[in-house]
Amino acid sequence: KNMSNIKGRNTAPERILRSLLFKEGYRFRLHDKKLPGHPDIVMKRYRAVILVHGCFWHRHPGCRDATMPKSNTAFWQAKFRANQERDTRNIRQLIELNWNVIIVWECQLRTFQKEGIRLIKEILTLCEKEKDAKLYEIGD
Repeated sequence: KNMSNIKGRNTAPERILRSLLFKEGYRFRLHDKKLPGHPDIVMKRYRAVILVHGCFWHRHPGCRDATMPKSNTAFWQAKFRANQERDTRNIRQLIELNWNVIIVWECQLRTFQKEGIRLIKEILTLCEKEKDAKLYEIGD
């Protein structure tokens, strides 16, 4: 019952990042159904999508928020593995379609709120200049 209450879009981390982008003058679309995985934020001008990954659900390596629940570990391991496989598949398909993929980890948002989104701006500038799609990961 609890799992059904957990939604995959318009999460608090997504809303925070969207607000920061909007304040900087960026415009975007949300959850484009035509793209693999329905990316959180789609910026056509930059041929870029931004995926806001929760550290717990997407297993951010080395992050203190990527804990393993103590009960029902077999279920959780399978759940997390399926999430990671789906992420990998969607990212590969997006890059094959020549979309730049920017992964922003939830734990990185605290830094963006304090210091601004300079790093995302730099990546979007690269996306505008480069012809070939790439994967950029923020929050390692």
